[in-house]
Amino acid sequence: MKIIDILHLIHEYKEYDDDEQEIGTVRALNDVTLSLEEGSFTVVLGHNGCGKSTLAKHLNALLLPTEGMVYVCGDNTREEKETWKIRKNAGMIFQNPDNQIVGNVVEEDVAFGPENIGIPTETMAERVTEALEKVGMTAYRLNSPNQLSGGQKQRIGIAGMLAMRPKVILMDEPTAMLDPSGRKEVLKIVHELNKNEGMTVVLITHYMEEAVDADRVIVMDGGELVMDGTPREIFSRVDELKEYRLTVPQVTELAWELKNAGVDLPDGILTKEEFVEALCSLH
Repeated sequence: MKIIDILHLIHEYKEYDDDEQEIGTVRALNDVTLSLEEGSFTVVLGHNGCGKSTLAKHLNALLLPTEGMVYVCGDNTREEKETWKIRKNAGMIFQNPDNQIVGNVVEEDVAFGPENIGIPTETMAERVTEALEKVGMTAYRLNSPNQLSGGQKQRIGIAGMLAMRPKVILMDEPTAMLDPSGRKEVLKIVHELNKNEGMTVVLITHYMEEAVDADRVIVMDGGELVMDGTPREIFSRVDELKEYRLTVPQVTELAWELKNAGVDLPDGILTKEEFVEALCSLH
């Protein structure tokens, strides 16, 4: 069942010089058509300025189409009366966890979203407790968010979103400002929500390794969708990815270089385990 449906989406914006004089129109998204299935985990890749974040903002009506249509859970983002419903159904997590903190205490921060959509106090308390349990942050509920690590702050941001009971999680480079440990813990939580809760996830990232466990990988360039497939299908096309100024996971790169040097290895190796198994099978 389709949970997101994008039809011939075009997004344009005006460009101005230092004197605030209009100098032209920029097309950030060009004729994007895409459908995402409910419960899927999709990763969007692309170099800076390719349109990834612009696309994400269309999925919860932060931006509206210049042309074309975007439907989220069947609701048209162009319909102003549906905006609040769309934003409840499609929660968004951004790069900087500090920009998402609004409360002085963790549980207050998690309650902010439900409170603003009119959830009764008793129900809200239940949602906060449940959301903190899901992200493994119950022990910190009375702490100040400022005392937490970057990874923990992102988990609190995810909890605040979960307390609003969204159907889709939109994540715009949520691990970009985290250390490797923080990235790992945030991704673990998101994958668990996808697998155990059936939540649809759209993850925008520039870390190729974060795409390995996705159901689907989409590559963008110049505001267009240029590649679409499973992680193995996409990372088998190393030369094409390099043309789009993208890398591949380190182990995939190593296997690709060895294959080019004459070693009989399969395309699209994604993990160290697969790499070791493929090497051992040569003997």
